[in-house]
Amino acid sequence: MSDKDRDIQRIQTLLDIMKANDLAELEIKHGDDKIVLRRNQPQPAIYAAPAMHAVAAAPPAFPVGQNSAGGAAPPVEQNLVAITSPIVGTFYGTPSPDADPFVEVGAEVDPQTVVCIIEAMKVMNEIKAEVSGAIVEVCCTSGQAVEYGQVLFRVRPH
Repeated sequence: MSDKDRDIQRIQTLLDIMKANDLAELEIKHGDDKIVLRRNQPQPAIYAAPAMHAVAAAPPAFPVGQNSAGGAAPPVEQNLVAITSPIVGTFYGTPSPDADPFVEVGAEVDPQTVVCIIEAMKVMNEIKAEVSGAIVEVCCTSGQAVEYGQVLFRVRPH
């Protein structure tokens, strides 16, 4: 292995150390030699926790017991809590495309349960339930753009 290859390997090792320890800059001096490495890092964003609102039943747009097609409408459940998006971004219901969803209808959640990820400006933000209960409705699909305050899930609280 040439000296140049060893130097490149050492620099790569230093870069790995920087990433692992979330360092923005590293300066090393050894005798007359000096190396300075800097990583471009996005500025940390501060986001509010997901807002939770009690969801009141909206007045029916059609006669009670019917939907727009004239068929029977499912009953509207009251006293549900909405988990809403704290930011504008892209909703992901799974940690990776081939993974199982974070939560599904019927899943029991507690305040620390991660229910989804919202990607905003290339940053993946884990969204926690912040309520104990059962997921009654998943209101978004993976890859869907979401707005601030948009309902992501509805939860029947315990």
